[in-house]
Amino acid sequence: MGDSSVAGALVPSVPKPEAAPSGDASAAALALAEEAGTRAASASPQGPAEEGEGPADRDLLCPICMAVIKDAFLTACGHSFCYMCIVTHLSHKSDCPCCGHYLTKAQLYPNFLLDKVLKKISARQIAKTASPIDQFQYALQQGNEMGVKELDSLMTLISEKKRQMEQQESETNMQILLVFLHCLRKQKLEELNEIQTDLQYIKEDIGAVERHRLELYRTKERYSMKLRMLLDDPAAQKMWPSPIDKASSLFLPNSRTPLSASCPGSLQNKKLDLKAQVSHQGFQRRDALTCSDPPNSPIQSGNIIARKRRVQAQFNELQEYYLQRRRTGAQARRQEERDIVAMNREGYHAGLQDFQSVLTTFTRYSRLRVIAELRHGDLFHSANIVSSIEFDRDDELFATAGVSKRIKVFEFSSVVNEPSDVHCPAVEMATRSKLSCLSWNKYSKNVIASSDYEGIVTVWDVQTRQSVMEYEEHEKRAWSVDFSRTEPSMLVSGSDDCKVKVWCTKQEASVINIDMKANICSVKYNPGSSFYVAVGSADHHIHYFDLRNPSAPVHVFGGHKKAVSYVKFLSNNELASASTDSTLRLWDVKDHCPVRTFRGHKNEKNFVGLSVNSEYIACGSETNEVFVYHKAISKPAASHRFVSSDLGDAEDDPGSYFISAVCWKSDSPTMLTANSQGTIKVLVLAP
Repeated sequence: MGDSSVAGALVPSVPKPEAAPSGDASAAALALAEEAGTRAASASPQGPAEEGEGPADRDLLCPICMAVIKDAFLTACGHSFCYMCIVTHLSHKSDCPCCGHYLTKAQLYPNFLLDKVLKKISARQIAKTASPIDQFQYALQQGNEMGVKELDSLMTLISEKKRQMEQQESETNMQILLVFLHCLRKQKLEELNEIQTDLQYIKEDIGAVERHRLELYRTKERYSMKLRMLLDDPAAQKMWPSPIDKASSLFLPNSRTPLSASCPGSLQNKKLDLKAQVSHQGFQRRDALTCSDPPNSPIQSGNIIARKRRVQAQFNELQEYYLQRRRTGAQARRQEERDIVAMNREGYHAGLQDFQSVLTTFTRYSRLRVIAELRHGDLFHSANIVSSIEFDRDDELFATAGVSKRIKVFEFSSVVNEPSDVHCPAVEMATRSKLSCLSWNKYSKNVIASSDYEGIVTVWDVQTRQSVMEYEEHEKRAWSVDFSRTEPSMLVSGSDDCKVKVWCTKQEASVINIDMKANICSVKYNPGSSFYVAVGSADHHIHYFDLRNPSAPVHVFGGHKKAVSYVKFLSNNELASASTDSTLRLWDVKDHCPVRTFRGHKNEKNFVGLSVNSEYIACGSETNEVFVYHKAISKPAASHRFVSSDLGDAEDDPGSYFISAVCWKSDSPTMLTANSQGTIKVLVLAP
């Protein structure tokens, strides 16, 4: 956005009072009076005279500090002052503050009578306002006589009062403790009920899984019994010759030799192998009943051990997801008929099937394996940064774009099946500016849209290598563009000019314009509707719009602490977002609520790419790594670091590179990744 400076309103300031001249005697007297008043107010048990007090009360006030006289002294002219007040005054001037007659310190005399009167008044005041303890202390200080019996009765009264107060305090403490214990008991009972409910779910699911597992072994046993019966039946042996005899009959078409004669030992060996197989399956059945693992081949055992380790490594995450799905599934089972049907058909309760699917897919893969690598251009030139990489409608072609000002289209099969140091693109189209994003049309295979750093949104025909439409309404860099899946003629774009624009390939001007308050980093159509669009903004939020009423978003998702760089839909109701706060977040756009937060990668300033499929979320990292998350687990399921052998003699730090784009192949464990060095790799999830 453009910078603008606006002069802010000034905060009104209160003018300071002007200081009096230093030589003014009245100012010195005023300062003296203020000092004396402060001292008298802090020392006297009474404050200044109240309005409405009688003349007798005002006569007891010091004319200098206007507080009750303390240590009264009488002047030769007959006026009484506080000793400190009149002494301080006479150190500056030699006159009486009341009448102005000449006065020195030698003409000051103690006023004992006034002191007695003031002490009596102070005692009465304490009796009215002070606490019993203060009164008792005052009486002792005054030296009042008290007998032993009076002291004994007073001590007894004080002890009884102390006992009552201690008892009351103990009762209060016990009441507070009892309230706490009741609250704790209630909380623990709720937790116990929840645990008991969870244990009941687990018990039901264990029973359902064991029954299903036993049924599988029984099916295998029935199948093996049928095979054994067929092998024991001579007629069946004639009808089902062995594969070896079939192969030999290809070379002896006129041979009429019986199966048993042509291969006398094969049938016996076949029977022995089948008996061993049946015995092995029976052993597996017994192991299933005793909940022990049957002996498998070394490869299967290794696979099972690896998957168990993955379960243990993410046990807490899996446990949380299982209980979440099981609880919500139990509630939905009472309401939705399809869950009841699924439970009757599979023998599983609601929620268990979802968790089994997650557990299966999550433990199936643990790493990313490179199956192909693509390089183009100078490896150490900044113009090779790939900003966007996308598959076409049929996953046969993929296009790359970036700061090289070129759209390059490659055949995926040739890149994977024909290893080469440098692959030439099947199609290459030059642009006027650096490119930020690509989006293939989901209906027309040869149509692709691009957005660039000049704010131009262009629709291309890949077959003719020409631009079909150019939209130049954005005033600043356009970061994102996306075609609608359900309405292939519609596309949406977002720009640094804080505008979201909806275009139609049949019109030259934008159809809808949405003004926002912050830069737009990403836009994405809901795959199930051409009306709903998710917008990732630099204001740390995701704005979800219904284009039928674009004046205000349907909902604003908040949670990220920095700019939202990408938004992608996993399904009609699941939205993933990426931010430069180094997190990914999963949202439910139907219920307008957050689902999960993913952490593990590093992303603080760059666009590192985001891609999703039905189960997995992939993103880049500023550590030059690709991270893959399962949507049910908040920690990475797999990762891969880009390491180039060409960096050995280079002066550049490998840590300065980052992943710049990622893209899943539809419904496949295969993905394309690119980094800021210009290297493109084809990765596949592997066990």
